Amino acid sequence: MHQVLSGLIDLELQPQGDATLTQQLYGELRKVMLDGTLAPGRRLPSSRELARQLKVSRNTVSGVIDQLAMEGFLDVAQGRRPVVAAAKPKLLRGGSVASDAPPKVRMSRWAKGLQDFYWPARDERLRPLLPCYADAREFPHELWARYLRRAARMAPLRATQAVNRPQLQAALLRYLVEHRGVRAEPRQVFVMPSAQAAIELVARVVLDAGDLAWLESPGYTGARGAFEAAGARVSGVALDDGGLAIKNRSDRPRLIFVTPSHQYPTGRLMPVNRRHELLTFAGAVGAAIIEDDYDSEFHYDGRPVAALQGLDEAGRVFYAGTFSKSTFPDIRLGYVVVPEGYVETFERAQRHAGKLAAAPVQDALAGFIEDGHFAAHVRRMNRLYRERRDHLVRALTDAAGDRLSVASPSGGMQLLAYLRKGLDDCDVTTRLNRAGVSVRPLSRFFIGRGADHGLYLGFAAWTTEEIDAGADIIGDVLRKLR
Repeated sequence: MHQVLSGLIDLELQPQGDATLTQQLYGELRKVMLDGTLAPGRRLPSSRELARQLKVSRNTVSGVIDQLAMEGFLDVAQGRRPVVAAAKPKLLRGGSVASDAPPKVRMSRWAKGLQDFYWPARDERLRPLLPCYADAREFPHELWARYLRRAARMAPLRATQAVNRPQLQAALLRYLVEHRGVRAEPRQVFVMPSAQAAIELVARVVLDAGDLAWLESPGYTGARGAFEAAGARVSGVALDDGGLAIKNRSDRPRLIFVTPSHQYPTGRLMPVNRRHELLTFAGAVGAAIIEDDYDSEFHYDGRPVAALQGLDEAGRVFYAGTFSKSTFPDIRLGYVVVPEGYVETFERAQRHAGKLAAAPVQDALAGFIEDGHFAAHVRRMNRLYRERRDHLVRALTDAAGDRLSVASPSGGMQLLAYLRKGLDDCDVTTRLNRAGVSVRPLSRFFIGRGADHGLYLGFAAWTTEEIDAGADIIGDVLRKLR
């Protein structure tokens, strides 16, 4: 209902509204004083008169006046009516000062540099053929929910409040030893909110401002962001058929980031001789290595190559992984196996940086792994994802084989399709996004100018019908380009 206060202002109070009358009156009066409708020096009716005009209790009015006086909006004195206080700067939501001039936002050099990284559109939906996603529809959610419920019920009975749950450390390590050839003790396993969080924490522990860090180019831009946030100088190292090409390099990095089992984003496999060469080089220059084994659970051709970490005799390799690829994206758990010499420092760093994973989720995952469900799910997804990989290769070849050269990876969840010379992958990506297909442009994974142009496409999260539809759209879009 509308109420006019002695010709001063028009207020609107809703007796049946969601907010109380006290909240409504406070908000209305505050608003008209902030926007100048009630100018400084204007006198309000007495609390008794105000209550009568508004048809609310005097206690409601008195409470609002007291609150506004405490905040400095009103001047009150015994025996006098409230007066609007001296002019104040206009306030924005959240209490900041309003100004007619555009606000000056100061950002760090690192934050400004983020604009150079490829980032999907803000409104991008999960749709074909988005890479780096597992198929959440294929995960046994009801089974997982039982483990979560059990972990939640057991929370009051936990004997320890360890940040890294011992049961999960042991269960995960057994899996990594058996399937990835990792060599470690359970205390070296740190559970993180994500693999990105693990990479960021390693960077903070290893790097000082000004240190040199190597990154594969093309490579994972998340690692670049983490290294630059730590103040490091990042150098992109080109790839050859064996992965990171370190021969004839004269610079001395402090940290090296690699994806040897399934290079991101090319899918190349680093052979054993190159792995030994990399470890020897790191030892000679005193560098640490981050091995990101982001989707190595999925291998389709031949036997998977064991982790680089298992070859490390000098304690230089930080082995990072994630469950968001092997289970489903929303689980948001990663991990890192830390060299023995870093364990105590890493424990302190993890707490100080707040890189902590929820204990009930850790406990649930530990049971899920121990009871064999994790390994069974990975085996089933290996069969399914291999079929989808082969289907996407065929579909792309049929739909656009004259404009795309498709590289079929030996494992992983996505593949690269190189564009015919003269086509710009950023332009193609934009056109495909408008047409309903989500891909990533290869050129944006390079540090500096992109040497190759191609499309990074996912197959793991998509059914054969969705793959066919996406491939047809890609073919239609490319045929319209000269």
